[in-house]
Amino acid sequence: MIVTPLDSAVLDSKEQYVFYHKMIDFTLKELIVAVQEKQILNQQEVQLFKQYSDLLLYSIEAMRVKYMYDDEENMKVDLTDSGFPNYLEFRYLFNDLALREDYLGKLTDVNTLKDEFLDTLMRKKEQISKRKLFQAASIVYYSSAKKEFIFNRFVQGKIIETPKGSSGNYLVSWSFYDVSHNRPFICYMYFNYDGRNAQDYKEEIYTVLKNAADREMTMDTMAYAIDKRLPKVFPKLIKRVDLGPIHNVFAKDENKVTHAVLQGIANKEIPLESYAISFKIDELKSQSEFKEGSFFSKQIFQKWENVFRQRYVFAPHRIIQLLYNKTPEIMNKLAMPPIQISDLTINNK
Repeated sequence: MIVTPLDSAVLDSKEQYVFYHKMIDFTLKELIVAVQEKQILNQQEVQLFKQYSDLLLYSIEAMRVKYMYDDEENMKVDLTDSGFPNYLEFRYLFNDLALREDYLGKLTDVNTLKDEFLDTLMRKKEQISKRKLFQAASIVYYSSAKKEFIFNRFVQGKIIETPKGSSGNYLVSWSFYDVSHNRPFICYMYFNYDGRNAQDYKEEIYTVLKNAADREMTMDTMAYAIDKRLPKVFPKLIKRVDLGPIHNVFAKDENKVTHAVLQGIANKEIPLESYAISFKIDELKSQSEFKEGSFFSKQIFQKWENVFRQRYVFAPHRIIQLLYNKTPEIMNKLAMPPIQISDLTINNK
């Protein structure tokens, strides 16, 4: 049985690492499939959503390898309104891999370590020591993980053209890991461009997005900052996807869904590996344009509609039943009925 102290953010045993990483990997993959099947995002948006999610999955797998046999350091999971690793864990990965050549030069040679393992197992008939397993895990970590695939605090997507009938001629996406919430957000902006090709203006667009839209804030504030700083860009629709929290045994927050899941686990109504995922989309559309400024330097701005928020919950069937019983006021306000995804089964023996 795995005991997770709800007042601690540290994973401090091999069993907890295995349990946690299986849960996060499984839940994210289930979410990707369900978002596509239910057409919550359009085809272009889903492809980008998959790409950002793949970076998350890659980073979390790198954390698993990094910490599995490390007795000195423990991975920190954010317990409050997140369920994801603490942002600093991504920062540590990025910093580690920036110095990978230095680390690899200090590690034991792979062939030497293989010979030692074979000698211990075949001749001495003994188990491999934790210290040697950590050395092997470190070699895998530093030799296989790539810095460019780590989910950074801000991840910039490319500018692409959109199909006919879209809200704008171009679409640019970006993602960020909000430090205050410790969970990822994915953003999409449809826009028109005052020029021949938006690629000519991409560096300006990327710079503004990184400086003005790299954290969770009100949609109005974000849209105005982008609109004001990019006079050649006319934003027509901005979407922000809030990925989480993941409600599970590792969480500890005031969220009613989390509380219902934890209470169900504590009462043994549902298994330890039970989970639910919250998923929110905020949309801001331009309803018209207006000009502002002096006679010689007028700039076109967007007049925005009110923010349109859609909330979704993804969970296995038994958890959906539990949430209808415990939190009907939340379930009845969702954009669509709770979306059923698969049960996670972990053998704890």
